[in-house]
Amino acid sequence: MSPQIITLIIVLAICVAAFILLYFQGKRNMKKRDEQQAAIDQAAQWVNMLIIDKKKLRMKQSGLPQQVIDQTPKFARLAKVPVVKAKVGPQIMVLIADNQIYDQIPVKKEVKASVSGLFISDVRGLRGPLEKPEKKKPGFFARLTGQK
Repeated sequence: MSPQIITLIIVLAICVAAFILLYFQGKRNMKKRDEQQAAIDQAAQWVNMLIIDKKKLRMKQSGLPQQVIDQTPKFARLAKVPVVKAKVGPQIMVLIADNQIYDQIPVKKEVKASVSGLFISDVRGLRGPLEKPEKKKPGFFARLTGQK
């Protein structure tokens, strides 16, 4: 056998092993995520709140308690987090919103939100339905590839 064929076989074997490893790692991560989501849903409470402001900020700039920042992994501190500043009862709180509902949260309006600790998992309009966010036009690469 020639050296090129042996090298090709070794590279293919490494690629197959990497795909198998990633597959099982993804299954394990999905299982963990489902367990965490079940725990969040179990501890959730519906609360009336007035949304003051919402932004995507880094963890250090978010205004969250230092204990929360210390508990987050190092790589997650670099990512931007959807932060919502809201008046819950008489006090103003800084909460973290779910990425999927962040665009639905209206600013300067009163909403009923499902809150689990400092995490907002669902939002409903207190006086009528919430407005749907406008669809963003596709970016340059999305148009090139034909995605919608």
